[in-house]
Amino acid sequence: MYKAVIIEDEYHLREALSILLEMTVPDKIQIIGYAEGLQDAVALIDRLKPDVVFMDIMLKNGTGFEVLNRIQYKSFHLIFTTAYEQYAIRAFKFNAMDYLLKPIDSDELKNTIERIEKRKQEYSQFDPLLTFHSEFKKTPERIVLPTQEAMHVIRLKSIIRCETSGSYTTFFLEGEKQIIVSKPLKYYEEILVPPEFIRIHQSHLININFVSSYSKDGIITMHDKSTVPISRANRELFFRLMKNESDG
Repeated sequence: MYKAVIIEDEYHLREALSILLEMTVPDKIQIIGYAEGLQDAVALIDRLKPDVVFMDIMLKNGTGFEVLNRIQYKSFHLIFTTAYEQYAIRAFKFNAMDYLLKPIDSDELKNTIERIEKRKQEYSQFDPLLTFHSEFKKTPERIVLPTQEAMHVIRLKSIIRCETSGSYTTFFLEGEKQIIVSKPLKYYEEILVPPEFIRIHQSHLININFVSSYSKDGIITMHDKSTVPISRANRELFFRLMKNESDG
Protein backbone atom coordinates (compact mmCIF):
# COMPACT_ATOMS: atom_id res chain seq x y z
CA MET A 1 0.00 0.00 0.00
CA TYR A 2 1.28 3.47 -0.96
CA LYS A 3 1.40 6.28 1.61
CA ALA A 4 -0.04 9.43 0.06
CA VAL A 5 -0.58 13.09 0.88
CA ILE A 6 -3.07 15.49 -0.70
CA ILE A 7 -2.04 19.10 -1.33
CA GLU A 8 -5.23 21.03 -2.08
CA ASP A 9 -6.41 24.45 -0.85
CA GLU A 10 -10.14 23.74 -1.00
CA TYR A 11 -11.54 21.57 1.79
CA HIS A 12 -14.40 20.02 -0.18
CA LEU A 13 -12.00 19.00 -2.97
CA ARG A 14 -9.63 17.39 -0.48
CA GLU A 15 -12.54 15.42 0.94
CA ALA A 16 -13.83 14.49 -2.51
CA LEU A 17 -10.45 13.12 -3.58
CA SER A 18 -10.07 11.19 -0.32
CA ILE A 19 -13.48 9.58 -0.78
CA LEU A 20 -12.76 8.82 -4.44
CA LEU A 21 -9.48 7.13 -3.53
CA GLU A 22 -11.20 5.08 -0.82
CA MET A 23 -13.88 3.97 -3.26
CA THR A 24 -11.58 3.34 -6.23
CA VAL A 25 -8.33 1.91 -4.80
CA PRO A 26 -8.97 1.19 -1.09
CA ASP A 27 -6.26 -1.47 -0.91
CA LYS A 28 -3.56 0.56 -2.65
CA ILE A 29 -3.55 4.12 -1.24
CA GLN A 30 -3.39 5.27 2.40
CA ILE A 31 -3.82 9.01 3.00
CA ILE A 32 -1.38 10.10 5.72
CA GLY A 33 -1.63 13.89 5.50
CA TYR A 34 -3.14 17.03 4.00
CA ALA A 35 -1.92 20.55 3.29
CA GLU A 36 -3.50 23.58 1.67
CA GLY A 37 -0.74 26.17 1.40
CA LEU A 38 2.81 26.49 0.10
CA GLN A 39 4.73 26.38 3.38
CA ASP A 40 2.56 23.65 4.90
CA ALA A 41 2.94 21.50 1.79
CA VAL A 42 6.74 21.73 1.83
CA ALA A 43 6.88 20.87 5.53
CA LEU A 44 4.41 18.00 5.13
CA ILE A 45 6.26 16.31 2.28
CA ASP A 46 9.67 16.63 3.92
CA ARG A 47 8.35 15.34 7.25
CA LEU A 48 6.14 12.44 6.15
CA LYS A 49 8.14 11.32 3.08
CA PRO A 50 5.13 9.95 1.16
CA ASP A 51 5.17 7.49 -1.71
CA VAL A 52 2.58 9.47 -3.69
CA VAL A 53 1.73 13.18 -3.75
CA PHE A 54 -1.57 14.41 -5.17
CA MET A 55 -1.05 18.15 -5.67
CA ASP A 56 -3.19 20.98 -6.95
CA ILE A 57 -1.28 23.59 -8.93
CA MET A 58 -2.99 26.69 -7.53
CA LEU A 59 -2.49 26.79 -3.74
CA LYS A 60 -2.80 29.36 -0.99
CA ASN A 61 0.08 31.82 -1.31
CA GLY A 62 1.79 29.96 -4.13
CA THR A 63 1.75 27.13 -6.65
CA GLY A 64 2.55 23.44 -6.72
CA PHE A 65 5.58 24.25 -8.87
CA GLU A 66 6.97 26.39 -6.04
CA VAL A 67 6.46 23.49 -3.63
CA LEU A 68 8.60 21.29 -5.89
CA ASN A 69 11.31 23.93 -6.00
CA ARG A 70 11.54 24.04 -2.19
CA ILE A 71 11.20 20.46 -0.95
CA GLN A 72 14.22 18.40 0.10
CA TYR A 73 12.53 14.98 -0.16
CA LYS A 74 11.87 14.06 -3.79
CA SER A 75 11.41 10.28 -3.88
CA PHE A 76 7.70 10.08 -4.61
CA HIS A 77 5.24 9.67 -7.46
CA LEU A 78 3.88 13.09 -8.41
CA ILE A 79 0.26 13.45 -9.58
CA PHE A 80 -1.00 16.93 -10.39
CA THR A 81 -4.70 17.66 -9.91
CA THR A 82 -6.06 20.89 -11.32
CA ALA A 83 -8.91 22.57 -13.14
CA TYR A 84 -6.54 24.45 -15.43
CA GLU A 85 -5.48 22.53 -18.52
CA GLN A 86 -2.95 25.15 -19.63
CA TYR A 87 -0.53 23.94 -16.94
CA ALA A 88 -0.19 20.49 -18.51
CA ILE A 89 3.05 21.07 -20.44
CA ARG A 90 4.86 22.52 -17.44
CA ALA A 91 3.55 19.73 -15.21
CA PHE A 92 5.12 17.05 -17.37
CA LYS A 93 8.43 18.92 -17.37
CA PHE A 94 8.50 18.01 -13.70
CA ASN A 95 8.19 14.37 -14.77
CA ALA A 96 4.77 14.16 -13.15
CA MET A 97 3.31 10.67 -13.07
CA ASP A 98 0.00 12.03 -14.28
CA TYR A 99 -2.11 15.14 -14.69
CA LEU A 100 -5.74 14.79 -13.60
CA LEU A 101 -8.25 17.45 -14.54
CA LYS A 102 -11.01 18.29 -12.08
CA PRO A 103 -13.57 16.94 -11.60
CA ILE A 104 -11.45 13.80 -11.35
CA ASP A 105 -12.83 10.74 -13.09
CA SER A 106 -12.67 7.48 -11.10
CA ASP A 107 -11.50 5.45 -14.10
CA GLU A 108 -8.69 7.91 -14.82
CA LEU A 109 -7.66 7.83 -11.18
CA LYS A 110 -7.58 4.03 -11.17
CA ASN A 111 -5.50 4.01 -14.36
CA THR A 112 -3.05 6.42 -12.77
CA ILE A 113 -2.51 4.16 -9.75
CA GLU A 114 -2.03 1.20 -12.08
CA ARG A 115 0.66 3.15 -13.94
CA ILE A 116 2.42 3.81 -10.64
CA GLU A 117 2.55 0.09 -9.96
CA LYS A 118 3.82 -0.65 -13.44
CA ARG A 119 6.47 2.02 -13.16
CA LYS A 120 7.64 0.62 -9.84
CA GLN A 121 8.12 -2.80 -11.44
CA GLU A 122 9.99 -1.38 -14.42
CA TYR A 123 12.36 0.62 -12.23
CA SER A 124 12.81 -1.88 -9.41
CA GLN A 125 16.61 -1.49 -9.56
CA PHE A 126 16.61 2.22 -8.82
CA ASP A 127 14.31 5.05 -7.94
CA PRO A 128 13.75 7.33 -10.95
CA LEU A 129 11.81 9.81 -8.85
CA LEU A 130 14.98 11.05 -7.22
CA THR A 131 15.76 12.81 -10.49
CA PHE A 132 12.38 14.32 -11.28
CA HIS A 133 13.26 17.69 -9.83
CA SER A 134 16.78 17.95 -11.20
CA GLU A 135 15.50 17.15 -14.69
CA PHE A 136 13.33 20.25 -14.68
CA LYS A 137 14.89 23.38 -16.11
CA LYS A 138 13.81 26.43 -14.19
CA THR A 139 12.24 29.33 -16.02
CA PRO A 140 15.11 31.35 -17.55
CA GLU A 141 15.76 34.94 -16.52
CA ARG A 142 16.17 36.08 -20.13
CA ILE A 143 14.70 35.34 -23.52
CA VAL A 144 16.17 35.91 -26.99
CA LEU A 145 13.83 37.57 -29.49
CA PRO A 146 15.04 37.34 -33.11
CA THR A 147 14.16 40.08 -35.59
CA GLN A 148 15.56 41.01 -39.00
CA GLU A 149 17.71 43.69 -37.38
CA ALA A 150 19.17 41.83 -34.38
CA MET A 151 18.91 39.16 -31.70
CA HIS A 152 17.39 40.96 -28.72
CA VAL A 153 18.22 39.58 -25.26
CA ILE A 154 15.35 40.55 -22.99
CA ARG A 155 14.88 40.08 -19.24
CA LEU A 156 11.59 38.33 -18.54
CA LYS A 157 10.93 40.78 -15.72
CA SER A 158 10.88 43.63 -18.26
CA ILE A 159 8.06 42.11 -20.35
CA ILE A 160 4.77 43.87 -19.65
CA ARG A 161 2.64 41.89 -22.08
CA CYS A 162 2.55 40.11 -25.43
CA GLU A 163 -0.01 40.45 -28.19
CA THR A 164 -0.30 38.10 -31.14
CA SER A 165 -1.61 38.74 -34.63
CA GLY A 166 -1.54 35.74 -36.93
CA SER A 167 2.00 34.35 -36.99
CA TYR A 168 3.51 37.48 -35.37
CA THR A 169 3.86 38.43 -31.70
CA THR A 170 4.52 41.92 -30.32
CA PHE A 171 6.40 42.16 -27.02
CA PHE A 172 5.59 45.30 -25.02
CA LEU A 173 8.50 46.10 -22.68
CA GLU A 174 9.36 48.59 -19.96
CA GLY A 175 10.42 51.97 -21.30
CA GLU A 176 7.72 51.92 -24.00
CA LYS A 177 9.81 49.60 -26.13
CA GLN A 178 8.22 47.13 -28.56
CA ILE A 179 9.70 44.15 -30.39
CA ILE A 180 7.85 42.24 -33.11
CA VAL A 181 8.88 38.65 -33.82
CA SER A 182 7.69 36.33 -36.55
CA LYS A 183 6.48 33.57 -34.26
CA PRO A 184 3.00 32.99 -32.80
CA LEU A 185 2.31 33.55 -29.12
CA LYS A 186 1.84 29.83 -28.56
CA TYR A 187 5.57 29.37 -29.16
CA TYR A 188 6.41 31.47 -26.09
CA GLU A 189 3.83 30.01 -23.72
CA GLU A 190 6.23 27.31 -22.52
CA ILE A 191 8.69 30.02 -21.44
CA LEU A 192 6.32 32.69 -20.16
CA VAL A 193 4.48 30.58 -17.61
CA PRO A 194 2.38 31.13 -14.48
CA PRO A 195 2.37 32.38 -11.85
CA GLU A 196 4.12 35.48 -13.29
CA PHE A 197 2.70 35.18 -16.81
CA ILE A 198 -0.75 34.15 -17.90
CA ARG A 199 -2.46 33.98 -21.27
CA ILE A 200 -5.67 35.76 -20.46
CA HIS A 201 -7.05 35.82 -23.98
CA GLN A 202 -6.45 34.12 -27.31
CA SER A 203 -4.49 37.20 -28.42
CA HIS A 204 -2.95 38.38 -25.14
CA LEU A 205 -0.45 37.16 -22.56
CA ILE A 206 0.43 39.41 -19.62
CA ASN A 207 2.91 39.74 -16.78
CA ILE A 208 0.70 40.05 -13.69
CA ASN A 209 3.39 42.12 -11.97
CA PHE A 210 2.49 44.95 -14.35
CA VAL A 211 -1.27 44.91 -13.70
CA SER A 212 -2.49 48.32 -12.50
CA SER A 213 -6.16 47.49 -12.18
CA TYR A 214 -8.84 45.14 -13.42
CA SER A 215 -12.59 45.47 -13.65
CA LYS A 216 -15.29 42.94 -12.91
CA ASP A 217 -16.40 43.06 -16.55
CA GLY A 218 -13.05 41.63 -17.66
CA ILE A 219 -10.81 44.56 -18.65
CA ILE A 220 -7.22 44.81 -17.35
CA THR A 221 -5.22 48.03 -17.29
CA MET A 222 -1.45 47.57 -17.38
CA HIS A 223 1.30 49.90 -16.08
CA ASP A 224 1.86 51.27 -19.57
CA LYS A 225 -1.81 52.39 -19.65
CA SER A 226 -2.75 49.75 -22.24
CA THR A 227 -5.93 47.75 -21.71
CA VAL A 228 -6.46 44.08 -22.51
CA PRO A 229 -9.54 41.85 -22.21
CA ILE A 230 -9.81 38.66 -20.16
CA SER A 231 -11.65 35.83 -21.85
CA ARG A 232 -14.37 34.20 -19.77
CA ALA A 233 -12.47 30.91 -19.77
CA ASN A 234 -9.44 32.52 -18.10
CA ARG A 235 -11.10 34.84 -15.57
CA GLU A 236 -11.12 32.37 -12.68
CA LEU A 237 -7.43 31.58 -13.07
CA PHE A 238 -6.52 35.27 -13.37
CA PHE A 239 -8.45 36.24 -10.24
CA ARG A 240 -6.89 33.38 -8.28
CA LEU A 241 -3.39 34.40 -9.34
CA MET A 242 -4.08 37.99 -8.33
CA LYS A 243 -5.48 36.85 -5.00
CA ASN A 244 -2.31 34.85 -4.34
CA GLU A 245 -0.27 37.95 -5.14
CA SER A 246 -2.23 40.09 -2.70
CA ASP A 247 -2.13 37.41 0.03
CA GLY A 248 1.61 37.01 -0.41
